[in-house]
Amino acid sequence: MNIRVDKTVNCEGLSCPMPVVRTKKAIDEIAPGQVLEVVATDRGSLADLKGWAQRVGHHYLGVKEENGKFHHYIRRATAAEEKPETRFPHTVSNEELAQKLAAGEDVKVLDVREPAEYAFGHIPGAVNIPLGELEEKLSVLDPNKTYYVICRTGSRSDLACQLLDEKGFAHVKNVIPGMTKWEGPMENSV
Repeated sequence: MNIRVDKTVNCEGLSCPMPVVRTKKAIDEIAPGQVLEVVATDRGSLADLKGWAQRVGHHYLGVKEENGKFHHYIRRATAAEEKPETRFPHTVSNEELAQKLAAGEDVKVLDVREPAEYAFGHIPGAVNIPLGELEEKLSVLDPNKTYYVICRTGSRSDLACQLLDEKGFAHVKNVIPGMTKWEGPMENSV
């Protein structure tokens, strides 16, 4: 299959949020209707780029995996199709979450990173459902509970919070800045 590409951006070796950051800049440099190819090696880019593109109105055409590289294809939306990028309004800081955990509150932590990221360090008791699998696994979550959603930097968890909110989860909080700055208790499963 030969896919016509108007511009390619290389995100090999970069992890969240950098593939999305580079994609935002690169897509602004092409005309509406043109196709951007994003080459990434981070498995998290599968959910991140698709989720971001859909939220802002661009057309996520698909992904092709070759030799450990993900080739994402995104068609830039027209001005009429583009949507303003929004952030989930309900957030808590890492410190606020750490205080709740230390106080023994009944806190549900949902970690939406990829399994390998989770395995090498996560908050004890956190449930791991990668963002790309969240919609299909919603039935394992209770919409009446409060979930503190965390990822590496707060970007992926922002998308997860927006998805949960759309699906009727009224008590969802995005933890920022996320695991890159987490100083509370950690465990690993490696």
